[in-house]
Amino acid sequence: MARPEKVRLGEILVQQKLLSEDQLAFSLEEQKRTGRKLGRVFVENGLVSEEQISHAIARQLDIPYINIKFYNLHADTVRMVPETVARRFRAIVLEDRGNTLLIGMADPTDLFAYDEIARTIKRDIELAVVTESELLHAIDRIYRRTEEITDFARELEQDLGDNHVDFGAQTLAPGLEEAPVVKLLQSVFDDATQVRASDIHIEPQESRLQIRFRIDGVLHLQTEADIKIAAPLALRLKLMSDLDISEKRLPQDGRFVIRVRNHQIDVRISTMPTQYGESVVMRLLNQGGSMLMLDSIGMPAEMVKRLRRIIHRPNGLVLVTGPTGSGKTTTLYGALAELNTAERKLITVEDPVEYRLPGINQVQINEKIDLSFSRVLRSALRQDPDVVLVGEMRDQETAQIGMRAALTGHLVLSTLHTNDAVSTPIRLLDMGVPYYMVASSLQAVLAQRLVRVICESCITDYEPLPAEKEWLQTELGDAVASHRYKHGRGCTHCNGTGYRGRTGVYEMLEMTSAVAHAANSEDHTDFIRVAREQLAGQTLRHHAVSLVTSGKTTISEAMRITNQFED
Repeated sequence: MARPEKVRLGEILVQQKLLSEDQLAFSLEEQKRTGRKLGRVFVENGLVSEEQISHAIARQLDIPYINIKFYNLHADTVRMVPETVARRFRAIVLEDRGNTLLIGMADPTDLFAYDEIARTIKRDIELAVVTESELLHAIDRIYRRTEEITDFARELEQDLGDNHVDFGAQTLAPGLEEAPVVKLLQSVFDDATQVRASDIHIEPQESRLQIRFRIDGVLHLQTEADIKIAAPLALRLKLMSDLDISEKRLPQDGRFVIRVRNHQIDVRISTMPTQYGESVVMRLLNQGGSMLMLDSIGMPAEMVKRLRRIIHRPNGLVLVTGPTGSGKTTTLYGALAELNTAERKLITVEDPVEYRLPGINQVQINEKIDLSFSRVLRSALRQDPDVVLVGEMRDQETAQIGMRAALTGHLVLSTLHTNDAVSTPIRLLDMGVPYYMVASSLQAVLAQRLVRVICESCITDYEPLPAEKEWLQTELGDAVASHRYKHGRGCTHCNGTGYRGRTGVYEMLEMTSAVAHAANSEDHTDFIRVAREQLAGQTLRHHAVSLVTSGKTTISEAMRITNQFED
């Protein structure tokens, strides 16, 4: 392909009637004042979108515009251009066409960038236009730090040699940021943030150390290293968390805050002694993340409407149930965000405080100083709250205090670990809460799970297996054949898994007069029958199947989460 000509972006947009002369003049003044790129000035002032700019450049230069979001990139091909070059010149290798490489550039009119890329790869180049934001996401995704992490692990292993190194004594040494253990941890956190991992697992095995990330609820092996680096890693993390580095026989919990990619990450750490050393698990909580509202968590519109009606009652108890990692806290905070007005006082009692909301009084549990759920809850009720969120009803005392608060003019939101909505009132009774208290204070139970969403970049048709058809027939009957099913082939956008992101699956049991009456009886059979009648056609399984038929998730994923509570 011939070397592109230098063109002026502003003139292109004016010629194609995407900008007026006045808007261009304003943007040029803004560029002169701020020093930002002209294209960024256009986008940030809402004059044109990134896509419009890319399409305009493509038309002017007579080259294709490619949406990377739907382009199946190959990691080996992309890496033909070094990461430093790709980031500096905003360019990515889209395809190897034999004699030429198809290169996507955010600004193909940058002649210096074109010359430098051609000099680096020593191949003929064909150009395409891509949006800068999608290009940077692709670079982050593909130039992952797996090799760097492995290299740092080897460096740490060599640094240790056959001797034991006291990393604790080195914490105050100058140049610590260059220590292999620190560089390794920095790369691990950076990579975990890049792939949207919720947890990091550092697990010593008999002859190796494995580091795994939990992404969209599923663990993925990141790297394996020599077992001898396990102890220094655990020691360094315990120092960062202010844990007792001399105690290796008992589990410990702590926290620390790090800054990764301009985001503040709150890290909750748990250490546990195992046969081959201390296992470390870290939960990553992005404090800069945006709060999800009830409308955007995947809950059916009719259920959102019912839940809103319930949480705006002046008193009562609303429980959200499900296993660890099922999104209960996100749902509760979505409800809190809607209730957070100047007319209401809101108090939360949590362990840990996962989101920080302005205008809400949030209390962090600390068992070490006997600051327990029940103790804080008693004090919270003396603070004249309208709404109280209890992170979890862990024991009979907390449950009874919460129930009494719901009976005495407070709206109480909390979580409980049960399999489904129907079993929740029974679980409260098993915890020793009186029948009358459950029947009169409990307003609703929301049970939920999270399912992985099919990657929209590699979604394709799918023919169900016989076992999957049989499973679907229990919900769809003869209509199984009338639906089209989807799955993800696997691509660079989803790290080859076929899934990207998660959405919620829900069922909600309202404590109507009939259900409450049945709950106020020692005969659980009658309550289960009445509750299931109310949930008919609105169960977790029903919602999961509806996500399958609408092409949002796969049959196997729906089966995975619903099999957790099937009889």
